[in-house]
Amino acid sequence: MKMPFSAGRAWIELDKAALHHNIGVLSGLLPSGCQLMPAVKANAYGHGAVIIAQELNRAGVNAFCVATASEGAELRENSINGEILVLGYTPPQQFPLLQRYRLTQTVFDRSYAEALNSFGEKILAQIAIDTGMHRLGFPWDDLDQLANAISLPNLQITGVFTHLCAAATTLPRDRDFTRTQGKQFHIALDGLKKRGYQLPASHILSSYGLLNYPELGGSYARVGIALYGVLSNEDDIKNCPVDLWPILSLKARVAQVRNLHKGESAGYDLQFTASRQSRIAVLAIGYADGLPRGLSCGVGKVLVRGFKVPIVGRICMDQTLIDVTDVPDVSPGEEAVLIGKSDRQKITVYDLAKQTGTISNEILSRMGIRLERHIL
Repeated sequence: MKMPFSAGRAWIELDKAALHHNIGVLSGLLPSGCQLMPAVKANAYGHGAVIIAQELNRAGVNAFCVATASEGAELRENSINGEILVLGYTPPQQFPLLQRYRLTQTVFDRSYAEALNSFGEKILAQIAIDTGMHRLGFPWDDLDQLANAISLPNLQITGVFTHLCAAATTLPRDRDFTRTQGKQFHIALDGLKKRGYQLPASHILSSYGLLNYPELGGSYARVGIALYGVLSNEDDIKNCPVDLWPILSLKARVAQVRNLHKGESAGYDLQFTASRQSRIAVLAIGYADGLPRGLSCGVGKVLVRGFKVPIVGRICMDQTLIDVTDVPDVSPGEEAVLIGKSDRQKITVYDLAKQTGTISNEILSRMGIRLERHIL
């Protein structure tokens, strides 16, 4: 029997309706024959890989990609069905995980392909082709190495893919580079077909690829950040061709409220000094939970009872101080909103990213494992 939702010290709320909305609008952009292959790596960009993948399975999604074999194993241990593609490097000592949990390993060069083959038992694999990202992958024009990897007897090849690195915009330089990547990928595929290799699947689209270059096609769209209802920065979401709904809210409890006299200081290094008679609330969340320390000393804000109040002093590992002098009757146990809405006020992940000089992907993916995650 499922226990009713009861949030603790700090937690994440996930909006199920928003997730299903995003699945719907992104599916509507898919080219013919293409399916979603959500990226649930990095704990589903901080949202909770298991809880998100379970909901996606229920929605009919049956292909996923992760960064590590251990991420894939966690999904299998929680009854996630479908193909799970490991996008990153798996060391040889973890090859047994690939077979035990029916994970599909990315193969990115000749020596790694041979190492996987020498494991001695069949391993599901997909071939990564480098078309300009210059990260992992076989060179797109080296058909001999590609053919050699595909021919290895212990690799059961389920597909081939490349990764777009300039698809976030349609500026002329980025558009030309992205289209060149697409051409090179299809040249490689055509070359392999001429050599008699019929690959089950091929894919090129990520979130931005699907939004800006759906004509590049493919068997899958490896949607990541867009699935969670945000893009890397606020300008991108303003120009997004579909209406994405953020699914994550971040909240924490007030642990204590205390008075400070004018001139008294609080927090590490005495970085906050009260300029008036003040009331300070202690929130049960800190940088160990993924709240960026760069939001310290008035940079960041928090919502309490519909009021936007400043973070004061330095954010600690487990606690954060906020100034609630202008909020009436704040008491221990009530909630504060760090990402999300309170009455008519709102704080977005874009706000946090802008204030700390990064992108929303980083803010979300660094949400700590101590945070409870609930889908509502």
